[in-house]
Amino acid sequence: MGQISNWLEVLRTCNLSPDKEMCPVSKWLIITRACVFVMTILSGLIGGMLAVIDGHFSLFNLFNLLIIVIGLMLAHAANNMLNDYWDVRQGIDTSDYPRAKYAPHPILDNMVSTETLLTAIAVCYVADFIIAIYFTFVAGWQVLLFAFAGVFFSVFYVAPPLNLKHRGLGELAIFLIWGPLITVGSYYVLAKAAPVKVWLASIPYGLAVTTVIMGKHLDKAEKDSEKGVKTLAVLLGNDGAVTVMRILIMSFYAVIAVFSIFRILPWWSLLAFISVMQAKRFMATLSEPAPATPQEAFKMAEDVIPKDMKEKFDPNLPADAYPLWPLWYAAWGVWWTRIAGGLFVLGLLISAIIKAI
Repeated sequence: MGQISNWLEVLRTCNLSPDKEMCPVSKWLIITRACVFVMTILSGLIGGMLAVIDGHFSLFNLFNLLIIVIGLMLAHAANNMLNDYWDVRQGIDTSDYPRAKYAPHPILDNMVSTETLLTAIAVCYVADFIIAIYFTFVAGWQVLLFAFAGVFFSVFYVAPPLNLKHRGLGELAIFLIWGPLITVGSYYVLAKAAPVKVWLASIPYGLAVTTVIMGKHLDKAEKDSEKGVKTLAVLLGNDGAVTVMRILIMSFYAVIAVFSIFRILPWWSLLAFISVMQAKRFMATLSEPAPATPQEAFKMAEDVIPKDMKEKFDPNLPADAYPLWPLWYAAWGVWWTRIAGGLFVLGLLISAIIKAI
């Protein structure tokens, strides 16, 4: 139970308390940043539920959906590790940069050697390639188009020569990956088709995930500007980035509502509106300056911090002892996206169950 508790802590905070033993599973959950895999899982499930709603339910497809989710998590793991590798190689991730502070860095904190990290990346890509080949036999060669497009945007998000993140195109890449590519790709594997309505249905959650990366880039805007990393948050400035994030949040609900009316999404997807209060809380936070210290952040977010984390809070600890600090807007983005996205998927799941029975 102790180890399981540690794994859950890592999945929730991307960190493990220094007084707890770091087992191999905990270490690799941190290295791969498994704490954010839930966004990928939800995106894949959206495609799977839409396929079931459209009449493509079978035990074989349920098995394939499980393989899809495993493949997506491996791809996300490879993406996160590759980002860390290239950001160190290009001098972005340094000891004074936010990435080295909000969670242990696989290279900077000597969790693994560079060679081991590259080997792990290769293993993930090889496993995903095998899964992609399997799905070409299941659904056709078109599966490879989704797979290669996902790898392209994932790799060149930070890798030269494109460095999409450095050119203000990282947010667009994130939207394309966690919106159309994952959702429509998952649907295609199960249904062997990619109708226009599924491409449209992938938009809301893609917008939600984009708020997370926008928030993260807003948190790092000052440091990114110093290093010449021109994320969209740097290009737009604080006020512009905040405005875009608010538009993304409101668009998530507006698109779901409109698509429900026009039957692109089932009525049950409106369950996502239960998260409106969380969205308002998120947008209220965007209206306030980011806190200067983790202690100040704790006070500002006290109403949403889990009870067990409150009990362990120690205001006398140094800043680098707090999980996720100095991320602020990104943490709120993850919090809202998990709730809103989870409710959205729940609505699709209810619709899928009704359809299946």
